[in-house]
Amino acid sequence: MNTATAAELQTLPGIGPKLAAEILKARQKKPFTSWAEVDAVPGIGPKLIERLREHATW
Repeated sequence: MNTATAAELQTLPGIGPKLAAEILKARQKKPFTSWAEVDAVPGIGPKLIERLREHATW
């Protein structure tokens, strides 16, 4: 999650161009250190976090 490009993020389930942009914007402020920080990104909620855990790493 901390090194993926927008294109790489979009290969994850439930991540489209708009959400990838939101993730990159949040990550520029501070790299993610927990799933709770990813969950704070607008458009991401608990259900999406559960889907991402299988596919994303730090």
